[in-house]
Amino acid sequence: MPKINGNEIRPGFILEHNDGLWSAVKVDHVKPGKGGAFAQVELRNLRNGSKLNERFRSADKVEKVRLEQKDQQFLYESDGMLHFMDAETYEQIELPAEILGDRRPFLQDGMTIAVEFFETEALNAALPQKVTCVVAETEPVVKGQTAAKSFKPATLDNGIKVMVPPFVGPDEAIVVNTETMEYSERA
Repeated sequence: MPKINGNEIRPGFILEHNDGLWSAVKVDHVKPGKGGAFAQVELRNLRNGSKLNERFRSADKVEKVRLEQKDQQFLYESDGMLHFMDAETYEQIELPAEILGDRRPFLQDGMTIAVEFFETEALNAALPQKVTCVVAETEPVVKGQTAAKSFKPATLDNGIKVMVPPFVGPDEAIVVNTETMEYSERA
């Protein structure tokens, strides 16, 4: 694995540090009046989710890890574990449902998601950026409400609440951005 200097760390980098795998969440480059510059890095452990704030000087060497991304198809959920299958090798893996956090309701049967592996260990999972959902219920349109950017609350078939434009009605399919959890467009 390549070693990088402490001042080369960027958000999203995966580092091997203190015998663990850490994701750089936030990086601030600090140049104090006295002394040398350093990078103040907020790290999140990929195995247990704990956080750590660490200071790296430019002379410090850190191992940068490259994770391998594989597309996995969602099969089913049982006992808080999500079961996925590799479409090429048909190998099955299971990941805890908490790995998706509050985006878990967007996971649909048969959906293909990107799972990041370190050697043979699955560490992270990412949903597609846009997912099609059906509006379960929403308020009727208020007549005369012609503001350019007016939105109304809607509940989706998966239980998530989003704001939608006034022209969207119940039982209508819409596309939702899973990163921002906001309405994107009609399906």
